[in-house]
Amino acid sequence: MRKSIATVSLSGSLSEKLTAVAAAGFDGVEIFENDLIASPLSPEEVRARAADLGLGIDLYQPFRDFEAVPQDTLDANLRRAERKFAVMERLGADLLLVCSSVSPAALDDDALAAAQLRRLAERAEAHGIRIAYEALAWGRHVNTYDHAWRIVREADHPALGTCLDSFHILSRGSDPKGIEDIPGEKIFFLQLADAPHLAMDVLQWSRHYRCFPGQGSFDLAGLVGHAVRAGYTGPLSLEVFNDVFRQADASRTAVDALRSLISLEESAHLTSPPAPVVPSGFAFAELAAVDTEPVRLLLSSLGFTRTGRHLGKPVELWEQGDARILLNAAGADRREGPALVALGLETPEPAAAVRRAESLLAPVLPRRRTGEDVPLDAVAAPDGTELFFCRTARADHADWTDDFAPVSDRRPGRDAADAPTDGITHIDHVALTQPWHHFDEASLFYRSVLGLQPKESLDLADPYGLFRSRAVAGADGGLRIALNVAPGPGDQEVRPQHIALATDDIAATARRIRDHGAGLLPISDNYYDDLEARYDMAPGALSTLRELGILYDRDEYGEFHHCYTVTVGRVFFEIVQRTGGYRGYGAQNATVRLAAQHTAEHRGGSSR
Repeated sequence: MRKSIATVSLSGSLSEKLTAVAAAGFDGVEIFENDLIASPLSPEEVRARAADLGLGIDLYQPFRDFEAVPQDTLDANLRRAERKFAVMERLGADLLLVCSSVSPAALDDDALAAAQLRRLAERAEAHGIRIAYEALAWGRHVNTYDHAWRIVREADHPALGTCLDSFHILSRGSDPKGIEDIPGEKIFFLQLADAPHLAMDVLQWSRHYRCFPGQGSFDLAGLVGHAVRAGYTGPLSLEVFNDVFRQADASRTAVDALRSLISLEESAHLTSPPAPVVPSGFAFAELAAVDTEPVRLLLSSLGFTRTGRHLGKPVELWEQGDARILLNAAGADRREGPALVALGLETPEPAAAVRRAESLLAPVLPRRRTGEDVPLDAVAAPDGTELFFCRTARADHADWTDDFAPVSDRRPGRDAADAPTDGITHIDHVALTQPWHHFDEASLFYRSVLGLQPKESLDLADPYGLFRSRAVAGADGGLRIALNVAPGPGDQEVRPQHIALATDDIAATARRIRDHGAGLLPISDNYYDDLEARYDMAPGALSTLRELGILYDRDEYGEFHHCYTVTVGRVFFEIVQRTGGYRGYGAQNATVRLAAQHTAEHRGGSSR
């Protein structure tokens, strides 16, 4: 199906928006009237610009407060409409969106509304224009799609049809199944927007919190399916009012928008792009730093052993159990100290994963390699993290570890015989800090490109504000990524990221880490007093947690123990133990951890 987007969904001038829409790969646009009014380009110039870019102008909008009004108001509205028809002819647009009236002058009279809309359609037809009547969720008398359709049906004019808008339908809880009762040829246009479920005024909800399909909570695939079964063959068009999108770069927002439509078509069974290849876990996490010595010391204290050196790059391989950390010394432009820059994802079919990523518009990264390097493809996540598709120690696929020559030099106290037997087993999850305007984009990216399942979005308290967190994970929990972001621009863009390392005995692991010199994050005694009040814990258990700075959580499936190292640059490590199938991330302890990190930083406990 054709893919379109309303210019109101993007930031910038009308010319910039058209350029971004075309570059992303859309087929057409809805021209929002305010964008045209503010543009220095004439309608003819906008028409020519769109044509040069290969874009059709699918809709002009909005025309407000027209129907069911007294005669003198109707006469003024018809004069206003004639002016708009003239503009549309110059623009080359042949479909006008008419919103149900919110005017106090509008009368609750369906017959009158139908008669006046028929008169408008007669005028429009004379100009080669059609009218798409849409029910606003906050319309004065007409606020549901089935009510709007009854009026259109009563008006009975070939140039009058209905526009279905997913937000107006689903925000009111209307059953979209009734769409199938509308003849397909009378559905003139389909506008799509997702949104999170919020308890607030629907107008404010609509104006500020819409998002692209797959970034909210609405069943858009089901709604699109009803429209297609009704016989709708027009464009799938995005109309998204969002404060963040209107401040973000238009080019990347347009790509994000198109990705959402490609994914939606797949969910609605309209297309069949390459199937997602869900990663089964982490092959490695890569840290980059100009000065790698602080990270070496921390990794050594955590029980990691340096096992390899890249054959052609200043990169070291550190291992413990199935957890692997790459330490990259080529980080001269990273002024903030060590940073998490790449993830290796254990992928059953790396080539298929790349095809999937390309079909969802993920940028495949060029990689400098010599003829001896193992082929390894990577894509860029929205925050710039490089994601490598890997297969480790598999006979049927090149092993990325073959790029590393074994090292025989062992750090003091870390000979093979000293390797811990009760230490780290694997990487449990990673937490990636997103730029504030890329959070929804990241959520959609990991869901659509990698096939991960997004969990509930949480607002967590920081001593200096709030930040949002949403986890994405494979169905089996083998790969878990937490996406974090504060609600506005500023310091959160350099917040630390962290790698969570799993262990089967967190108390023993924490003691060993402490004994080998790693600074574990101290936790307030008040936390443990509260923990004692909330949970009936085994004798001695609480004192162990207090001694080692271990935090605790539980859910209906099991228990979670976790503790943290101090921060080095932009990175810290979390040690976690899951028992009994615990599914969360200790979110209720986030406030305690953040407060402790702020205290440690102010006291000089961070290496930043």
